[in-house]
Amino acid sequence: MRYLHTMIRVSDLDRSLEFFCAQLGLVEIRRRESEAGRFTLVFLAAPADAEYARENQAPLVELTYNWDPEEYTGGRNFGHLAFQVDDIYATCQKLMNAGITINRPPRDGHMAFIRTPDRISIELLQKNEPLAPQEPWASMPNSGTW
Repeated sequence: MRYLHTMIRVSDLDRSLEFFCAQLGLVEIRRRESEAGRFTLVFLAAPADAEYARENQAPLVELTYNWDPEEYTGGRNFGHLAFQVDDIYATCQKLMNAGITINRPPRDGHMAFIRTPDRISIELLQKNEPLAPQEPWASMPNSGTW
């Protein structure tokens, strides 16, 4: 057995691609549109996994956009996606500068949580050892839920 992908439904494909690609840094691996099924599938990978994902079609995040409007509630019941980052403070600062709320700041230099435009939780984990605690992160309160 091998892991292939995690699928999440998105309500606004352009906004979701802005979040996942332009802000979080994932890359599009492939796309499939179905007029008969009235949906678009976009498969994304973390940059360090992109070459492997193109060759093996895994590991991927699948964004499913249904063309007919639908309201998706919850998000937290899905659980979360997790990505390892080289510098959690720099990553969180870049996301904050783009207007993304850091729901659980990386106070410990190790872990943070954000949410997608459709409120799916994303865990960011520092690569290797945690970074030394530093401000403004060390004293930043949680915001909302993750």
